[in-house]
Amino acid sequence: MHLYGTQTIGENGHLHIGGVDTVELAKEYGTPLIVYDLELIRNRARAFRDTFIKHGVEAQVAYASKAFSCIAIYQFVNEENLSLDVVSGGELYTAIKANFPAERIHFHGNNKSYDELILAFDAKIGCIVVDNFYEIELLKEISESRKQSMNILLRVTPGVEAHTHDFITTGQADSKFGFDLYNGQADEAFKLVANHEYLNLLGLHCHIGSQIFETDGFSLAAGKLIEKISEWNDAFGFLCKVLNLGGGFGIRYTEEDRPLEPHVYVEEMVKTVKEEASKRRLAMPEIWIEPGRSLVGDAGTTLYTIGSHKVVPNIREYIAVDGGMSDNIRPALYNAKYEAVIANKANLPKDYTYTVAGKLCESGDKLIEDAPLQQAEPGDILAIFCTGAYGYAMASNYNRVPRPAVVFVEKGAHQLAIRRESYEDIIVNDQEYHLNKVNKL
Repeated sequence: MHLYGTQTIGENGHLHIGGVDTVELAKEYGTPLIVYDLELIRNRARAFRDTFIKHGVEAQVAYASKAFSCIAIYQFVNEENLSLDVVSGGELYTAIKANFPAERIHFHGNNKSYDELILAFDAKIGCIVVDNFYEIELLKEISESRKQSMNILLRVTPGVEAHTHDFITTGQADSKFGFDLYNGQADEAFKLVANHEYLNLLGLHCHIGSQIFETDGFSLAAGKLIEKISEWNDAFGFLCKVLNLGGGFGIRYTEEDRPLEPHVYVEEMVKTVKEEASKRRLAMPEIWIEPGRSLVGDAGTTLYTIGSHKVVPNIREYIAVDGGMSDNIRPALYNAKYEAVIANKANLPKDYTYTVAGKLCESGDKLIEDAPLQQAEPGDILAIFCTGAYGYAMASNYNRVPRPAVVFVEKGAHQLAIRRESYEDIIVNDQEYHLNKVNKL
């Protein structure tokens, strides 16, 4: 059985995380419960950040908080001197409430509203990643009316798409994000903002994919961006201060996954950017990256209580848990794969095979199909690994199921980061019916 971060099997046979017995956590906080291993996140963050320092490269490592967003995680990543990538007014508002340093906040999104941009200007955030021409017009209007400057990056699609071990190049990338690098869109956007009185163009941004296990795609994308920067330097004297190469660094979900260590991704990026910039006699830009899943994904473990059991003869055997697609929609949404263990029997062999079903009223609400596990009984605690990214972030109240609690653990201590929703929370925005039952013309 693969264990992540600080996970161990205690003398009592229970799964421990951060020196804390998960069975005791389940008793204290209830289930479903998402447990985050802070030491794993710290080590991963420092591995990214320290590699840039080792190579003497100015950089920002920004936590891509769409993976998991709350006040406590923002305060924690600030403690690790990370920057913060937000993609909505809600995430930005949360960052403000967490007292996250505004100058280290980067705001993404393909359809930022006027009100969201006003919030960003009010907070005096560090950078807005500009995605389209409509946004340029909004930024011009806001900055000019307020006479307020704002740093920006242009997000471009470099014609490189990467996923897991594969990457492809396309002449014209089909994406809802960014300005195409080759059809003239990026050049037009550059001309609109390059000499604006209040919009300070720092450089370019790209994001080539997710769950990437190789470095080739990042290197190719970096080369394409620097080639464009060189063109603008020759034609307009543009000096690029920042090159943001995005995120998408992979993690291990199952035994088939073979992610690279953080330093490998960073070292290849640094090598490529240095070589490409030197070749074109350009100043070395500051490099920004945006790890999200790779910081928190395998640091999260969801605990469930096992309930019902069903045998379909000659087909499969089901066990059901007290959560499901309401707290982890990824298996139903795109067939995401996970591994698990019965936390109170973690020292026993996995001699049984079960399909783990959720409690939601959907036949597709299955968390793991054909999972090797210890013999399951009602009341056992099931731990599903690597649920720290896009689990709680995509959680819902489908079937009016309350969202789970979230707990942080480290060095034998634990704290509540998000309390469990109550039934009262679910109806807090509901209004009483008051229209006439029969409408008359």
